[in-house]
Amino acid sequence: MPEILFHYERVNPTSWAYLSSLLTLALFFKFNRLLSVRNADLFLLISLAPGLLLVQWSWENAGIAENATTIEHFGFVWLFAAGAALFVRLLFDPAMVRRPLLEPNLNAAGLMFLGGALLFFLMANVVTGEPSADDLSPARPADVIATEEGATEGQQEDSFSTDGPGFIFVFRLPRIVTQTVIGAGPPQGEVSEVKQEKQEIQIQEATARVMAILSHVMIVLGVIFIGHWHFDNATAGIAAATMYLILPYTALWTGSVEHAIPAALLVWAVLLYRRPMLAGIMIGLASGTVYYPMFLLPLWCSFYWHRGLKRFISGVLLMILVLIITMAFTATNTEQFLDRLFQMFGLRLPTTTLLGGIWKTWSPYYRFPIMAAFVGLSVSFAIWPAEKNLGTLLSGTAAIMLATQFWHAYDGGVYIAWYLPLLLLVIHRPNLEDRIALTKLTEGWWIERRKAKSL
Repeated sequence: MPEILFHYERVNPTSWAYLSSLLTLALFFKFNRLLSVRNADLFLLISLAPGLLLVQWSWENAGIAENATTIEHFGFVWLFAAGAALFVRLLFDPAMVRRPLLEPNLNAAGLMFLGGALLFFLMANVVTGEPSADDLSPARPADVIATEEGATEGQQEDSFSTDGPGFIFVFRLPRIVTQTVIGAGPPQGEVSEVKQEKQEIQIQEATARVMAILSHVMIVLGVIFIGHWHFDNATAGIAAATMYLILPYTALWTGSVEHAIPAALLVWAVLLYRRPMLAGIMIGLASGTVYYPMFLLPLWCSFYWHRGLKRFISGVLLMILVLIITMAFTATNTEQFLDRLFQMFGLRLPTTTLLGGIWKTWSPYYRFPIMAAFVGLSVSFAIWPAEKNLGTLLSGTAAIMLATQFWHAYDGGVYIAWYLPLLLLVIHRPNLEDRIALTKLTEGWWIERRKAKSL
């Protein structure tokens, strides 16, 4: 950023957590309705910041500070508790039929200006940020990856254990570090090695930057368009987008492609819900990218049950097929293709080793009942609530993606972007009981064409 703005210095994340919390309250807190649900939602969102800062600090000072491991554990416990409170809020959202219009304390023009300025600074941080040392190693050229993965059996790296289920190439992109928490930081002697490795993977870094920027831009645009087209309230969409850009999480993980891509795809799936084929393509791509959106299928299929189900399923299957073909062409042998296929679909028994996040210190066997409850929750959305509208689709999607954080084996709790834009839309949405598939969707061009011919 100093190259773009003269003598610019980034705000430390801890300072930004304080400033953003005050700014969020100033813009959205309803001072004339202190006991409103909106005010409670704001404090729930702000409660995520301490856990994120603790986790970020512990990662930056791992191996340097003696209490880094303890602080990391406390940070994930905090995120676990804050996520549980938000999860309960989302489950009760369909019962909140009365949705009074609570306008922000700043008009739409002011919010647009503030949001645009925040987006510029965040994206400039991505452009000028440096990839972390730990994230440089995965960003290797495709031929190098193929050579390593095509090594002799027994020496092959188990990317399932180091990355988790999902599309393997997403995990190969480095995270661009845009902010640093106050701490000791890495030893100075490692800087030269990082710079040397950076020269070898310039293409991978550029790809990560472009994908991160595009993903966040698509999130912001998608949220604004949803407010304008589906809420009939452009100000609500602008307010949700501005709040997304203000929150400390966005500043900390702006450059993480693994966080941003699924979020953008899910937002645009909601935006395109009146086009079941396109919505299915977005859900299919998100599912193939990070695996966990697959558990959204019962909810979305139930939403389209009376109209649009075939088109939605066709879109999901089409995109999954495209991803499988991509893996087939990039794999060097059949064994590697099958390994990547199993990884994308998560076809493996639950692991109890090499876990991260809260499961690094908690017994991994506690994950099993949580996973069982999660699967039950996903399946239950197929029948509950019986009549689904756009409001239940938003809250249900956000609830499922939030619930994945409780059993995610690899740093579960920090992937807040997977549900944050949808959560903000839930907070700002009006009553959407009339937005159901049967009334808002057309019958499809094929059926309409057959009816036209029969006349």
